[in-house]
Amino acid sequence: MDARVLIVDDHPLTREALATLLAGSGFEVVGQAADGEEAISLAGTLRPDLVLLDLSMPGLDGLGALPRLRGAAPDCEVVVLTASGTEENLLAAIRAGAAGYLLKSEPPDRIVEFLRGAARGEAALSGEVARRLVEQVREGGHRGGVPDEIAATLSAREVEVLLLLDEHLGTDDIARRLFISEHTVRSHVKSLLHKLNVSSRREALEALAVARG
Repeated sequence: MDARVLIVDDHPLTREALATLLAGSGFEVVGQAADGEEAISLAGTLRPDLVLLDLSMPGLDGLGALPRLRGAAPDCEVVVLTASGTEENLLAAIRAGAAGYLLKSEPPDRIVEFLRGAARGEAALSGEVARRLVEQVREGGHRGGVPDEIAATLSAREVEVLLLLDEHLGTDDIARRLFISEHTVRSHVKSLLHKLNVSSRREALEALAVARG
């Protein structure tokens, strides 16, 4: 018998489909929950090996429940299964202790394979999710020249653009450096100016200089 699994999703049909899939693949489905609060209660009682957790749920959502699940059942692994592949949700889930992050678009046999790996202590990441995580790690290296109080307000890409502005590069040069369009560069610049509450590139660089001390 494979790992004991608690399924957490607010859609009954999704829960039943997952339960059927996992039970037919050797897992023991020990419970189902429709929201974060119910999941925490069941995890503390049932002590599953794995929690398969949706993020988008009414009431206490997956991200809010994740750290409390880890507290309720410290020995279980939590694997996110969601339709949302955004970088923000991915990083928040990993930081909160998720052992994996799978997209609902994955073929059923791949979900089973990933969960078996998670039960063995392996990271369970959909291919697209793994690519985005690698990109985040790479882009994170560019944050070294930006103080935390500024970096915390910007996306990783906006930090890159700000650093390249600090090198006195123009829009066309930044586009070539980052392999993106000039239109995209201008969009990032507009966004970072708004987030820094300044009205020009010069003011953005002045704010950066002040933050650096």
